[in-house]
Amino acid sequence: MPPDDRRAAGPGGLNRPANTLFTIGYENATPTTLVASLQRAGVVTVADVRALANSRRPGFAKRALTAALAEAGIDYWHIPALGTPAAGRQAVREGRPEAMKPTFARHLAGIEAQAALGALRERALRETVCLLCLEADQRHCHRSLVAEALDASTVKHLHPGATGAD
Repeated sequence: MPPDDRRAAGPGGLNRPANTLFTIGYENATPTTLVASLQRAGVVTVADVRALANSRRPGFAKRALTAALAEAGIDYWHIPALGTPAAGRQAVREGRPEAMKPTFARHLAGIEAQAALGALRERALRETVCLLCLEADQRHCHRSLVAEALDASTVKHLHPGATGAD
């Protein structure tokens, strides 16, 4: 999508599906390859769906990531209400991503998470949004569940690697 059309998704109600929604995991990325992948996709806003926007990996904690994205002309929006609860994060760390899914589904049904989904849906109707979390493989990450709950007409998973290839 050309840069000046990235915000042209148009207005819509909460029941209208979002247009194309992107997701990305930074596990195998550097800040540079992450930003390059987002720019190639025409992303306007990164919606960070980590419960805790910190990282041991340089460049991926909230402050550093916000600065790198701002430099590239991309907005950063941290949505902790759409992050995985501690029990779900623990299951993933233990190599049990399937155990995270019911934990996250219960969390996603809550009032705060539903309100956050509504706000995210509204924004995704107006501009190109990309959900961000750690996991490289979206099948093992709750961001796929968030994307599913948003009922986007198209979901594209970006895969930045050391070379920046998607």
